[in-house]
Parts: sequence; structure tokens; C-alpha cells
Amino acid sequence: MAMKLKSPAEIEILRENARLLQEILQRLVEEARAGVSTLYLDALAGRLIAEVGGRPAFKGYRVGRNIYPANICTSLNAEVVHGIPRADRILQPGDVLSIDIGMIRQGFCADLATTVIIEDAPSEDLVVVQTAQEALWEGIRAARHLARVGDIAYAIQRYVNSRGLSIVTNFVGHGIGRQMHEEPQVPNYGSPGQGPLLRDGLVICIEPMVANSGKDLIEVEVQDDNWTAVAPGATAAAHFEAMVRIRASEELPELLGCGVFERVPSR
Repeated sequence: MAMKLKSPAEIEILRENARLLQEILQRLVEEARAGVSTLYLDALAGRLIAEVGGRPAFKGYRVGRNIYPANICTSLNAEVVHGIPRADRILQPGDVLSIDIGMIRQGFCADLATTVIIEDAPSEDLVVVQTAQEALWEGIRAARHLARVGDIAYAIQRYVNSRGLSIVTNFVGHGIGRQMHEEPQVPNYGSPGQGPLLRDGLVICIEPMVANSGKDLIEVEVQDDNWTAVAPGATAAAHFEAMVRIRASEELPELLGCGVFERVPSR
């Protein structure tokens, strides 16, 4: 499938969707505290998405025979992504919580993710979250007009591995538009100068997934619910995601929406 460059009118809708979704995600972050269930966050996300005239992009999403049952993904500690919200999953002090959220509105998608720490966490877990957050910025800085996808992948991997942490290889960033997942795929590991050319008008999601498993690259293990992906041997994993528009007129891409908030400090 070829990459789909967006018109100015399409970019305006994507920009608005990303802004609205970022505001919704920030509300979820504010509500994520000890004693709150992940199902509560899921219900809140559904209400907030409906209030802005959107619908959840994840609910009903199908992979093979598996249909995702919730509005958002809430992944705890060594879970990397696709954790299913539940009433009995109560946030505890020290938990590392990743929230992945998608929305469809006016025929276009938005997709963001963040990771927060519930109160205090062990220092080694905090480093995982901080490193994933900084790796996102490394990837964004590499997303320049006429650079290649491999430049983003290399920038993320180089930074994460330099901190002694692991890149999850099963999942990648992606183009986004009328479909949640469009070309190109944007891996979090690879070689510079490789892969598709980034061009003005392309909108992509960059989303590093990081864990402290002790290896440079790891593959997840999927749990019995057929969705929840866990980093083997890790105590914590983190996932951040931003939507950016490649543009020829500026050195850096336009940041449409981002899952980085003040809840977790930078290194």
C-alpha cells in the first residue's frame, strides 16, 4: 500500500483531532491515581470522546478472530501495550500505567499514548519511563522532510540502548489518516538511511515502546486474553506516542498531538 500524503484540508482535520485527543488523554492522566480502576478510566475516555463528536477507534478493532472490547488500552508495569481495562484492576502506588487511546472523528483518526507513574515508583522503573519519553523526542527530531523512516528508527534505538534498556520489536509506529494504520510502518529499531522517504504532507505516529528486560531488542509475550502484551523478564515497560506532520518548509515536523505531560519528569 502506498503512502498517502494529506491535503491542507485533511491535515487541518487531523490537527484538530489530535488536539482534542491530547486534551482527553490529559484528563485521563489527571484521573489516574491510586484506588482508581482502569475500567473507570475506560468509561471516562468513552464519554469524553463522545462529547467531542468522535468514537473510540479501538473498540471493536479486529486482529484475526480477536476483537478488542474496550475504548482504550491500559497496560500496567511489565505490560507493554493492549492491556484491557477491568473493574478489578485497581491502580496501586508504584504502578507504571501506559494509556493508549484512539479516536475517529470527521472521517479521520487520531492515536496517542502516554505512560505515567502512580505516586512513587522504584528508580529503575522511573528510568524506563523517562527513557521512553526522551526516545520519543529523539524520533521526532529525526522525522525531517526527505529523511527516511530508518533515521527515526535508528535515533530511537540508539538512545534507548545507550541507557541499557530494551526496544520492543513486535509493534511499530505508522502512517495515519482515514485509517488508523497506514503506510509507512515506523519501527523503533533499524539503520539510518533505510526505508521509505519522508515527504511533505505525510502524517505519522511515532511510538517507542521500552522495557528493562536486559536485552537490546525483545519480543513480547501475549497473555491468555489474546491482547495484553508483556515484556518478558522486565519489571516495567513504557509507551509514548505522538502524531507529527512532515513539512518541507521547516527543519522539524509539526507536532499535532503528543502523549508527554508533566506527570513524569524528563531525565
